[in-house]
Amino acid sequence: MGGGPAGCTASAAAAREGARTLLIEATANLGGSGTAALVPCWCPFSDKKQIIYRGLAEQVLERCKKHQPEVPAEQLDWVPIDPELLKRVYDELMAENGAQVLFQTMLSSVECNAAGEVEAILVTNKAGLHALKAKVYVDCTGDADVSAWAGAEFQKGDEGGDVMPATHCFILSNVNEEVFKTTLENGAVLMGNHAKTRIYDIIKSGRYPLITDAHVVAMRIGPGTLGLNAGHLWNVDNTNPESVSRAMSQGRKLAAQFRDAFAEFYPEAFANAFLVVSGSLIGSRESRRITGDYILTIDDYGARRSFPDEICRNAYYIDLHHSKKDAEEHTAERADGLSHQPLNYGPGESHGIPYRCLTPKGLRNVLVAGRSISCDRPVQASIRVMPVCLATGEAAGMAAAHAVQSHGGDVHAVDTARLRSRLLAEGAYLP
Repeated sequence: MGGGPAGCTASAAAAREGARTLLIEATANLGGSGTAALVPCWCPFSDKKQIIYRGLAEQVLERCKKHQPEVPAEQLDWVPIDPELLKRVYDELMAENGAQVLFQTMLSSVECNAAGEVEAILVTNKAGLHALKAKVYVDCTGDADVSAWAGAEFQKGDEGGDVMPATHCFILSNVNEEVFKTTLENGAVLMGNHAKTRIYDIIKSGRYPLITDAHVVAMRIGPGTLGLNAGHLWNVDNTNPESVSRAMSQGRKLAAQFRDAFAEFYPEAFANAFLVVSGSLIGSRESRRITGDYILTIDDYGARRSFPDEICRNAYYIDLHHSKKDAEEHTAERADGLSHQPLNYGPGESHGIPYRCLTPKGLRNVLVAGRSISCDRPVQASIRVMPVCLATGEAAGMAAAHAVQSHGGDVHAVDTARLRSRLLAEGAYLP
């Protein structure tokens, strides 16, 4: 369930292992945050020394770069995303590995028995309401919908239930590219953490009331075309349809205000800029986190801890975005949008993610991959990004196939030594 980065690699890996695999996606394309939500670039794939999100994750990155001649072959971090290209890359990945895909299909209910097994899921699409049965279910919804509806324990947000703000990404075209690359130093003065930024002038002007903080990331994704991850939308609960609906409407207004503000305050590059599209999905950073057989903690992160059952490594910093109150009080001091100084690793440093973070307690035949795996809130701010989701997805899909083939569907019984051996054989980074 869920055709974002985790769902795509989970489906490809399960099918590659020989399991009959169906990927169910609510929208009309695969890719989630990188396509429908228009996130404009990949977070780093390296630990500042080498690529560490390998296997299918590396395949996805390299397939994209093959058709992006402007991206240097050696670039591994902050690679721009062409959303239409990425849609096709994921389509091809499914077809090559033999996974079936069902688009425009929504999860409607989860049927469980007393033994903690999911017996069926109910889905809705143009053909009506259907029950689908499988030996193992991999929850890649981003919100742990399958797990939560099946009765699994989970946490959401901070102690009061507040989650990180969302962002509604958008694309601007007809940007003066030469000015953007030279006078604007390749977009750096759009960033809130740049000494010469003019974003504060926009905020202080009061003419664009929805622009209230300095979070702006601009990335060239095509000729004269920028993808923007800009602004924050607070108090958005991705599990609440009313909340998301309000945010989508506000996000579209916010995107239009950014276009107009840039045209006024950055006329050398944006005087004739055109707002092409805003995301058809909201950019949600945080939602439910399952309680698994192991909860990855900030202490594990700080210790660069390794685990005997780890299925991938992670080196991304703790990217915890601020609350609305923090934004109002500390916009100038915390212009990058973070709620604290990020905890950064040095070159070559990373931590492991154990398989036990993918196995929800109390559910026999369900795995979770992506941003909802079992961890505490600070660590979720690191593991939520797309390269990590690609890596946990591949491990979950492979484990699902092994659970079916050798353990009667029991995901907790998977032989992690065999799983790690197969991941290594497929190119994973498990030092």
